[in-house]
Amino acid sequence: MRRIAILLVVCALAISAFGQKPASSSNAVTATHLIGLGKVPRNAKGTLSIDGDKLHFAGSGANASSEVAIGAVTDIQTADDSKRLIGGVIGTLSMFGPYGSGRFLSLFRTQIDVLTVEYRDANGGLHGAIFTMPKGMAQPLKDKLTAAGAKTEPLPALQAPESKEKK
Repeated sequence: MRRIAILLVVCALAISAFGQKPASSSNAVTATHLIGLGKVPRNAKGTLSIDGDKLHFAGSGANASSEVAIGAVTDIQTADDSKRLIGGVIGTLSMFGPYGSGRFLSLFRTQIDVLTVEYRDANGGLHGAIFTMPKGMAQPLKDKLTAAGAKTEPLPALQAPESKEKK
């Protein structure tokens, strides 16, 4: 009986260790480039990483990689968003399901992070690139970029308008 209990504990520990993600030593984050990096096509999937003094996006295919000097970054913003759980052609075709079932399926959404990087090119032109990534990945990447020398501008505080009440 005792051997079975020990075996069950060992199996439970092995299963929990197998389910955990190993700590990654690289700065690479799986991301989708929405818009803004020169020749990189829209909605290109790839990895976003910090390589030395550059922010590097590497996607698959020709013209699917680009670099931005971290010193040229003028602002970084992060946000939370969501996207449809069932997308693409299947998601579009599901809208034609009977009794509004397709519209019901579009209500199921998954949470994502959005990272917006504002930067200047070699000629001083202002550009912006927008990336989406899994939930919880944008803020650590922003922190690493600011530690590497990227500038961030805090959002201005919202102030309540003064009431002009006559007495």
